[in-house]
Amino acid sequence: MKFRKKPVEVEAVQLTWASWSEMCEFAGVGRLDEGKPEGCYIKLDEAGNISSSDGPDERNEIGLRVPTLEGLMLARENDWIIRGIAGELYPCKPNIFEAAYEPVAEPSPA
Repeated sequence: MKFRKKPVEVEAVQLTWASWSEMCEFAGVGRLDEGKPEGCYIKLDEAGNISSSDGPDERNEIGLRVPTLEGLMLARENDWIIRGIAGELYPCKPNIFEAAYEPVAEPSPA
């Protein structure tokens, strides 16, 4: 049996330095113990493994620790942060976002 995903409109903001203020408002960036995402920097070890750090590394790539329904996830710079239909947040890689989502035309003001 095959299934098709129902069309759903979501809100999303791409995680970049330029959109950081918008991201703060969108995702409620704050302390994790308040159930909100927390900004961080991405740190890579010699093997290329990704972790997060509270201070900048030589690359200065931003990250965001996002509490999701599946647990804490680390979003990297240029990932999209999506607010789902139940208000939950989750990160999405740019190539997956572009393949799965398209812009919705905003209604013109009356």
